[in-house]
Amino acid sequence: MLIFMAILLIGMGIFFFYNYRLLSLLEREDWPALAYYLEQKCFTKGNYSNRNVRLLASSYLVLTDYASVLKLESKAMPVNPSVVNKNLLLFGTARILSGNYAEASAFLKTYLDKGSLNRKDRQWTRLFIAFSLLLSGAFKLSQPEFASLAASSQDGVITGLSAFFLNKTIAKHSDNPAECIASSDNGRSRVLKTIKNFAQWKKETAKLGSDIHVAIIKKYISETGEWLYTSASERS
Repeated sequence: MLIFMAILLIGMGIFFFYNYRLLSLLEREDWPALAYYLEQKCFTKGNYSNRNVRLLASSYLVLTDYASVLKLESKAMPVNPSVVNKNLLLFGTARILSGNYAEASAFLKTYLDKGSLNRKDRQWTRLFIAFSLLLSGAFKLSQPEFASLAASSQDGVITGLSAFFLNKTIAKHSDNPAECIASSDNGRSRVLKTIKNFAQWKKETAKLGSDIHVAIIKKYISETGEWLYTSASERS
């Protein structure tokens, strides 16, 4: 046990020694300096590890430098294609925040069609495809995706968001608003069976952490919670 503890402490010491600069910049939230530090790691030394790419893309997004996110993507792709796949929601988010909604949905769909995503990432990718289509005004294309997620997603937050968008936005532009509302009501009922009240909803959404792709829909997550449980209390 003593040997194990000694090895563990030595390992932690080495880790903090080699990552002191990175950890100190993260702690201070010095995003320009962090971006510069990681640019040296990626662009100069060619170290496109998942951690470096994820942190650099996130830093650019905080700095609203969306063009640099796409530059990072183009540089990383030939060296380490899998790192783009692992961080596709960050690269999709850059396209959404820069107003390139149609490009965002096409980019995300390309990776969705490859079938290399795990179930959780696949469902979030589908949600952001539908969200991008909604933002671009392609309501007829976004409706079936939201309806499918409302009916089948195993994630209560994704189900709730899909039901919310169907009710509050898509139904106003749908050729069949009754069908749209029915899909929304089905999704809302599914959420209420598993997430019983607003307090539980806030607890579930808090688990999502501070991921950038979650941050850009934070307002809608809050509005969805209010809609779900205010509507439920009104019906009862």
